[in-house]
Amino acid sequence: MRADTLVYERKGDNVRLAALDGGKMCEIDVFAENKASEGNVYLGKITHKMELANGRVGFMVNIGDNEDAFMNAYEADLKELNMTEGQSVVVQVAQEKRAEKGAKVVRNIQIVGTTLVYRPFKMGVDVSSKIEDKEQVRVYRTAVWENITGQEGWALRTAAVDFPVEDVLEEMVKLRGVYENIRIKARNASAPALLYVRENPLFEYIRRYKESLKKIVVNDHNLEKELVELTDADMVAYSADPFAEYGLEDQIVEALSRTVNLSGGGSIHVEQTRACVAIDVDSGDLKSGGAVSHLNDEAAAEIVRQIRLKNLSGKIVVDFAGSSEYRFMKPVMDILETGLADDPCRGRVVGLSRAGNVEILRQRRRPSLLDIYTEECPTCQGTGRVEK
Repeated sequence: MRADTLVYERKGDNVRLAALDGGKMCEIDVFAENKASEGNVYLGKITHKMELANGRVGFMVNIGDNEDAFMNAYEADLKELNMTEGQSVVVQVAQEKRAEKGAKVVRNIQIVGTTLVYRPFKMGVDVSSKIEDKEQVRVYRTAVWENITGQEGWALRTAAVDFPVEDVLEEMVKLRGVYENIRIKARNASAPALLYVRENPLFEYIRRYKESLKKIVVNDHNLEKELVELTDADMVAYSADPFAEYGLEDQIVEALSRTVNLSGGGSIHVEQTRACVAIDVDSGDLKSGGAVSHLNDEAAAEIVRQIRLKNLSGKIVVDFAGSSEYRFMKPVMDILETGLADDPCRGRVVGLSRAGNVEILRQRRRPSLLDIYTEECPTCQGTGRVEK
């Protein structure tokens, strides 16, 4: 997916960040700097232990947010945790709270940089599968391996090969320093306490859309100066009220709608439930096989955009129009796979179910747009229906 403009608006502790392509919003991030955001590291306090299915154990952890976070006692690469109420533990937010569920935290901390991810609890060097040049992979991976100190792990990000090897090695030192600072703060803090705040998501968006990005609009003069130093000065612009200037308030309202009309006729209906997301492609008055096939192709491309825009996650089930035979569904699944190939939340097409529905799985990391801007009706519990 591409974007030519990023719009960043900060009001107090609340931040909104939107990616636009041709004036049309394709992604939006909404967060509060004083809330438990994905990637933040805390010194948490165990509030109580709980029994899970299959003999597993979990903990509720107070990290200073309005609601306790959940932590599983078992994590890959770590010994199973055995703690009691009142004990302190260093954790990182892996999944932000949404609707009725609190945040999910993990002990397996990862510090994300521009070229690397530092993983102090995992040995070895992994490489992004998106780096296609095998010789580059060998050179960069070898350089990181030769500079490992003690027991630690690293992951080379796709962006690593855009920088000299020397810059990657410098970032290794920097990220180690970040983690050491977390450890020092943890030894001197009283739980609950914030130990580390993730990088401003704007910089991750800039890296994500670097190939197509032409303009960055912010309403923060300090951030504007920082961006001018890091990027092309002609690309950066200031606006006192950028979301209003770009008409994004109306686009947010439109994005919250369950129905999306397609330019070629027909529409898409999106239903978000606690169990899964159901998407139905309605052909409307289109009857011929060729018209329905064209509709499904257009719908598949728009569904990719809606998944990113609405931040749909978990299990996503799509019922396309017309025949559900594999030979007809294969082209639309190819469109979905291509569109989700660079998805930061690792969306992937699982396949075609026996009932003829296309199934997608997408990592749940942040609340959906619907969860951010709305809440369940206390009268009808979200059914939205009235008695006859």
